[in-house]
Order: sequence, then structure tokens, then C-alpha cells
Amino acid sequence: MRTRREIRARKALRDRVAYHGIGIGAAFFFLAPFAVSFLASFRPNSESGRPPLPPWPLSGLSFDAYRALDSFGSGIWQHMFNSLVVSIGTVVLTVAVSVLAGYGLSRYRFPFKNALFVLIIATLMIPFQSILTPLFIILARLGLNNSLLGLMLVYVTLQLPFSVFMMRNAFDAVPKEIEEAARIDGARDLRLLVRVLLPLVMPGIATVSIFAFLNAWNEFFAALVLLSSNDNYTLPVLMTAVRAGRLGAINWGAVQAGVAVMVVPCLFVFLLLQRYYMRGLMAGAVK
Repeated sequence: MRTRREIRARKALRDRVAYHGIGIGAAFFFLAPFAVSFLASFRPNSESGRPPLPPWPLSGLSFDAYRALDSFGSGIWQHMFNSLVVSIGTVVLTVAVSVLAGYGLSRYRFPFKNALFVLIIATLMIPFQSILTPLFIILARLGLNNSLLGLMLVYVTLQLPFSVFMMRNAFDAVPKEIEEAARIDGARDLRLLVRVLLPLVMPGIATVSIFAFLNAWNEFFAALVLLSSNDNYTLPVLMTAVRAGRLGAINWGAVQAGVAVMVVPCLFVFLLLQRYYMRGLMAGAVK
């Protein structure tokens, strides 16, 4: 018996070691590019053109790359502020509209409800590049061309089909008995939605928020087409100028600094909401 127990214990130990070893290896594989870019952004100008390995600065930490990045366009802080305004505004509007739409499509009965939902989902098959020209004309007519608000509304429009799909599935996963009990206690409509249902669909809201933020933060083509003022450019548009360089000379240190600046907010948002992310994603996948 002791021999069998020892064999089982050794096998369990080997399984745990293999499991954690594979996990650590996968984590290193995914995190290594971010670590290389982040460490390389602290190289002095004299080392910015060196090979990527070793990534750390050999002659001490320096902020030359970040000072060079700040010299492009209207400055890194202005373009970061533009990206934050557009991304946060996109998240707020997308969540507000998709929660109301998802709740209505999940709980209320009205004519052609399923047809409307299919029509919303069908817009996912339309490449957004093909509708940029009509969007440009509409924003020009509304006086929102070359504005962060106009770009924000475009991003919200592009995010809504997926977000409505996720929120409808999230509300469908909530038992109707909970809603009926709340109605018996006197909760009605908006109060019922805010106080009872929203905490239960928080994983879906987190999933929608992450997707909306990452897409708005990293989107390049629509920002390039719809914005024409240097002061309104977002970070992805600024990075094209950094990668192009001045007179053909590329400052690789500034490029690495720009990569670090763009990655850090994405990691922060994902780590902040990742506890809810997988549950919300699986809830959407099951339905």
C-alpha cells in the first residue's frame, strides 16, 4: 500500500510540476515582448540603435526615448489625453446603450424582436472600412468632423452589435424568478435594472468594457481618416509619425517608448477587469 501511495504521490508531483512549468513557460512567452519593449524604452540615445538583446540599458537608465517621443506632434500628453477621452467615452456610451438594448431584447416582447436582433448582428459582417466615406459625410453634415466626439460616436456604432449580443445573452442567463421576486417587492423597470439585474450581469458589462476600450484605444484607420487636426490625433496616429521618423531617420528609442505608453493602459484595464472577463465571455459563448 505504501508503495502505491508513493507512486501516486510522485505521479501527482510530476503532474503539478509539468502543469506549473507549462504555465510559467507560456506566461514568459507572452510577456517577453512587452518586457523587451519596456526595458528598451529606457536606453539612452547612444544605445537606441543596438540589437534588441540584451534589452536593458547598459550605461544606466535614461528617459531620452520618452523626451524624443514627446517632441512629435503636439506632445505625448496631448495625444494620450485624446486617446483616453475617446476610449473612456466609447466605453461609457457603449455600455449604456448595450445594457438598455440587451435588457429590452431579453425581457420585453414586441413585434419583429428576433428580426431586429438578427439585423443588428448582421452588421458585424460589414467591414467598417467600407462605410467610412458615408460616416465622414454624415459627421461633416452634423458639424462633428475632425472632433473627438464624432470619432467617439463612430467607435460606439462599430462596437454596438457585439455589445448588444453579449448583453442580451447576459440578461438571458439571469433567472426570471429573480426579476419576478423583485417586482413583487415593488421594484419597477429602471430601478429593477439598476439595483437588481446590473450586479448579476457585471461579467458581461466587464467583457463589453474591455473590448470597447481596447478597440477604441488601438484603432488607427478611422482616426486617421476622420481627424485632420494635429491637436486631435490619438496615439495610434501619432505612432505612424514616430515610425516614419524625420527625414527617413527612425528613432527606435522613441518607437519603443510609444509601444510602452500604448501597452500599459491596456494591461491595466485587463488586469482590473479580468476577474469578470472570462465569466462574461463564457456566458456569451454558451448562449
